Amino acid sequence: MAGIFSAAIAVLFLAGIAGLAVGSLVNAVIDRVPIGTSLAGDGRCGSCQASTRPRHGFAVLSWVARGGRCGSCGAPLPARYPLVEAGTCAGFVALTWWFIRASDGSAGTVGPATWPVLAAYLYLLALSVALTVIDVGTHRLPNVLVLPSYLVALTLFALACALGSAWEDLLRGVVGMTVLYGFYLALRLVRPGGMGGGDVKLAGVLGLYLGWLGWGSLAVGAFAAFFFGGVFGLALMAFGRAGRRTAIPFGPWMIAGAWAGILAGGPLGEWYIGRLGGA
Repeated sequence: MAGIFSAAIAVLFLAGIAGLAVGSLVNAVIDRVPIGTSLAGDGRCGSCQASTRPRHGFAVLSWVARGGRCGSCGAPLPARYPLVEAGTCAGFVALTWWFIRASDGSAGTVGPATWPVLAAYLYLLALSVALTVIDVGTHRLPNVLVLPSYLVALTLFALACALGSAWEDLLRGVVGMTVLYGFYLALRLVRPGGMGGGDVKLAGVLGLYLGWLGWGSLAVGAFAAFFFGGVFGLALMAFGRAGRRTAIPFGPWMIAGAWAGILAGGPLGEWYIGRLGGA
């Protein structure tokens, strides 16, 4: 028992370190992808353009150590840097724990097929953080981030199937991808100004991840996106912050809905089916 517990702690610790490193990369993606600059090279202060020093690699630690200011010119640094990094780290740990619990309850006995699936959803988590911040700031979902995600997810899910997962899961994921992409494409064709092309492309990615988990996850994730977005839009109008024609980025709500489907879609689907059966 102690060995199993130690293995789980070790896996969660590694997930946390990976989350910090990926969070640092996500910050670079958020800064550079929208303006088309390379991810290679050092980051720079927005005020004095001084290069980020190696010891400032982890924003959570460096931001606190420097009091939230540039080490060269003393200009304030956005709190977004440590928040993104810390949030990605916490998400990696929580999601890894969720997968361990869902699989067997111990890291030492998780089947080999679980690890590529976990990698796929950790990738989705990092992508979710990057796309949410970018879409809020620019109203764009860059193709350079969205389109490769199809290949990443399909490759990792196919690897999981080769290691023991059911191929039916991958088939259901592809169906979910096709259905959600087609649904958003239809919405865009019916009302071109109401749905962006980036939303349509992202819908296919999210449909693949939701479909892999089950029909309940797909249904909940698809519905929750419009529910969350609708509530947010109504709240903005109620407080006079938006009108009926105000453009509101929908990508973050698609992502929030997808995670609702991923984490709660299965239980909600079973509950609903149970209610129908008892009616």
